[in-house]
Amino acid sequence: MSLRPYRTSILLGVTFTVLLSTFWFLPQLAFIIFISLLLQLLLTPLVDRMTKRMPRALACGFALIFLLVIIFGILTIVTSTLIPTFTRFVTDFPELSEKIEQMPFIHNSTVLADSLDSLWVELKNTSVDALKGSLDVIVALFGKVIDFVIILFVTFYLLKDGDVIKAYLASRFPRRDYTRVLNLFNNILHALRIYIVSQLIICCITATVVFLYYTVRGLPYASVFAVVSGLCEFIPVLGPTVASAFGVILTATVSPMIALQTILFYLCLTQVNHNVVTPTLIGKTLNLHPIAIILGIILGGELLAAPGMFLAVPFIVICKLVIEDIYRDRLETKDKLKRSRWLNHKSTND
Repeated sequence: MSLRPYRTSILLGVTFTVLLSTFWFLPQLAFIIFISLLLQLLLTPLVDRMTKRMPRALACGFALIFLLVIIFGILTIVTSTLIPTFTRFVTDFPELSEKIEQMPFIHNSTVLADSLDSLWVELKNTSVDALKGSLDVIVALFGKVIDFVIILFVTFYLLKDGDVIKAYLASRFPRRDYTRVLNLFNNILHALRIYIVSQLIICCITATVVFLYYTVRGLPYASVFAVVSGLCEFIPVLGPTVASAFGVILTATVSPMIALQTILFYLCLTQVNHNVVTPTLIGKTLNLHPIAIILGIILGGELLAAPGMFLAVPFIVICKLVIEDIYRDRLETKDKLKRSRWLNHKSTND
């Protein structure tokens, strides 16, 4: 069988495999590219609006300045609220653990106590790893001045010349498939933009609702639980489950009734996010099965630890779109070959 009709599909598969593998072999370079692409996807709509009134280069500069103002504002809020609360939480953590172990229905049951100990250790490790991984990303982004400056420059040129770069990359493939490859790039960027923006909105909504719940109920560590719940939303399915369990177990140290109410709160919050917020924001754009998400998160965690869990869904989205494009082109090529043979056979008979 000739591979010539499928060479674009083969090139696409090899290209995206090499690009995705850079996260394993060249993590620092991949990190810079990924963060720059993320910022470009977030800022492109703003730049497109401003371009109607000013040159695109100037619009890109203003968009980055606006981004820096927001980032420093968030950092100011986090520094003044989260860090003191988180420090107090870490200091009180041993006492909280002891309170949980001394609860009557746990203390009197050896099996339940052993099971809870194992669950608590696993939950604590998972939560700490997720929080540490996200904090490592923030530190890596803002702690290295050179990397931060590089990210800003890369983002600027992606915003300014993104369409030119896409056209150039598409032109490296066979000419007859230029439109196909360009559409694939646009579909990938569109899906990633919808996913990233939607996840940021869901994270902000979740963090705000959790913060309000803990504040109104007078529960301690409101900002800590809000941040944990918000960050865990970036790990679909597994993340919200871990954040909910973490919050319920610790509120049990205050009162069993409050723990029960917290369970109901997290169940309602999860159902609203899953059945209302997520479908409204994402719709059927991604159409990923939960099994694929869970297995992807587990694989990402095995390969790249906490960052891999955050990047799992974007990777799955890219792989899904590339595979669908290759499969669709394969069917179209086979259909063309069949029609060509039929026409040749008919003309021979005539």
